[in-house]
Amino acid sequence: MEQTRYLECLAADHARLGLVAAKGLAEAVPSCPDWSVRDLTRHVAEVYLHKVACMRTGAMPQDWPPDLSGEEPATLLERAYAELLSEFDERTPGSAAYTWYEPDQTVAFWIRRMAHETVVHRVDAEQAVGASITDIPDDLAHDGIDEVLRVMLEYGTRSWPEAFAGSLPDSPVRLLVHAGERSWLVDLGPAGAQIGPGATDQPVHATVSGSPQELLLWLWRRSPEEAIRRTGDRGVVEHFRRSLGLATQ
Repeated sequence: MEQTRYLECLAADHARLGLVAAKGLAEAVPSCPDWSVRDLTRHVAEVYLHKVACMRTGAMPQDWPPDLSGEEPATLLERAYAELLSEFDERTPGSAAYTWYEPDQTVAFWIRRMAHETVVHRVDAEQAVGASITDIPDDLAHDGIDEVLRVMLEYGTRSWPEAFAGSLPDSPVRLLVHAGERSWLVDLGPAGAQIGPGATDQPVHATVSGSPQELLLWLWRRSPEEAIRRTGDRGVVEHFRRSLGLATQ
């Protein structure tokens, strides 16, 4: 996706999040146990400000988060979003920036990451207040699936293997993730995950499929099991599911 497209999606989902959150700050968020919509709103604002600090200082912020209790959630969210956009505007996507993802230490990583952070939490807010789920555009959903698989799962399992102890299979397995016009092969084994382009005629142990939006929300545990279709070895899907849960927590 082009950087301008990420920013366009970020703007739309930020606006929708603010609008929906205002309808029920006290409502519980089903996908985030112990959180209310108020907590969710503050979380998104804190994430925005954290990335602002990463770009400004070139390092992981220490003693985070700061005390933001004096600001109302809606006000805090708008201020944090404005600061985030200001940082993006002052830099090019290729400008250096600290990130936790070693292969990409640029502002572009945070532009992409904040677009996906926001769309997922926008859905959280909609589910919490009982609002209809605004459609996630296919290009954003496809890109989000790619990010979850490559950045969260593959990089996570290979960089911090100790965090995934017990979730990975003892022997290599292969799973196909199929969403609309795109597919990914997930090779999962004791050494972690490896992601590659998929094709529906390749031999695999299991397949998970659905629309781009259904798959993205399922990968982030924002939709029920019946939202996607599963074939093949259910044990392989369960290993995949457990590993994803750790990678996206």
